[in-house]
Amino acid sequence: MRLYEPMFWIAAFVAYFLLPTKMLLLTEIAILGLFALSLDLILGFTGIVSLGHAVFFGIGAYAAGLLSLKVTAEPMTGLCFAAIVAAVAGFLSSFLLLRGSDLTRLMTTLGIGMMMAEAANQMAWLTGGADGLSGFFTGPILGQFEFDLFGKTGYLYSLIVLFVCILITRRIAYSPFGLSLKAIKGNTVRAAMIGIPAKKRIVVIYTISAAIAGMAGALLTQTTSFVSPDVLAFHRSADVMLVLVIGGTGYLYGGIFGAIAFTLLRDALSIATPQYWMFWIGLILVLLVLVGRERLFSPFTWLAERLKASKAPEGPR
Repeated sequence: MRLYEPMFWIAAFVAYFLLPTKMLLLTEIAILGLFALSLDLILGFTGIVSLGHAVFFGIGAYAAGLLSLKVTAEPMTGLCFAAIVAAVAGFLSSFLLLRGSDLTRLMTTLGIGMMMAEAANQMAWLTGGADGLSGFFTGPILGQFEFDLFGKTGYLYSLIVLFVCILITRRIAYSPFGLSLKAIKGNTVRAAMIGIPAKKRIVVIYTISAAIAGMAGALLTQTTSFVSPDVLAFHRSADVMLVLVIGGTGYLYGGIFGAIAFTLLRDALSIATPQYWMFWIGLILVLLVLVGRERLFSPFTWLAERLKASKAPEGPR
């Protein structure tokens, strides 16, 4: 465990007391961080690029909303139900990713996302259509902790779910199973040659990733008591991809740090330049790609490594 990990969680819980007026913003960061964590499992560790990951986010959001409307308003039950439904959807769609190259997988995930968004819009009898699903409420957590108007309960609830998911994904990422995923990312053919069942591992990790994304969608529904087709929109998948570009992939916390940076930037820029805030986000993305994250965020560390490499003696020719 690295030093920044406990420091981050201490700061996250201290923010509950120091920033009482920012609970809704902090809740949004926690939910986006959880969503980015789910994508990092397949992108950062397995090398699967997806432009339709919002499908599982939206399925989880609708599953939690429908369960609350039809059966029970208990949040933990809705969270588990959303994870199961999203996991089933991820399992069924994972077989479409086993054939073709990265470009084929990219277009497949994009196509699935577009179909699900349009299906949610047309199935008004179930989803409420363009008007969204409303008329339900979220009950107390475990029958004890009620959601308040200021979002304090919602923030702690979302933060605890994020913490538990980090523990689970950390155990997965640094296990022999996680190392095999990195081998698959490096070279699928070579991984298969040394006995790693690449296709089975992709199905498993994609299913787990979908379940976590579904939990993120459920948290959004439960903390806002509303869900609409916007949860399945393409911009959700694009935003979470941008979050990982900002925060980095392959070390679990990249999605969380990226979610913090992206949300705070969007909040500040939308106030400063309401009509052009996307321009500045795009400019930052271009700088990250052209200059590099290491040079921007750790210039002294990067420079020291470069100087050390330049002074290293050359090997025998």
